[in-house]
Amino acid sequence: QAQLVEYGGGLVQAGGSLRLSCAASVDTFLSYAMGWFRQAPGKKREFVAAISWSGAPYYAGAMKGRFTISRDNAKKTVYLQMNSLKPEDTAVYYCAADSVLSGSSFLSAASEDYEYWGQGTQVTVSS
Repeated sequence: QAQLVEYGGGLVQAGGSLRLSCAASVDTFLSYAMGWFRQAPGKKREFVAAISWSGAPYYAGAMKGRFTISRDNAKKTVYLQMNSLKPEDTAVYYCAADSVLSGSSFLSAASEDYEYWGQGTQVTVSS
């Protein structure tokens, strides 16, 4: 079982930055690949980024270069640094955990592969 809690959402002007955090309550954080997804009003949930237990990142094309995912295994926390934000980045951002085989660096962009989800945090980018 895992519980995920996101922090750090808010209102920011276009071009600004935000850092989201996701704290995981799990026994073995290293057993999970972690991902960020987002969902804008009226749109499907979309993949943003994922990170393996060893720190290898994987980004959706539109976010590459602007967003950075990282994790602190000792703190059982995953981060999403978002720079050069645009109004179209406005969405609820969700943290998710995908249990993986020991040593696996497989990362999925499919939401159905993630077993645990946080409650989401709102990010609003004004123009």
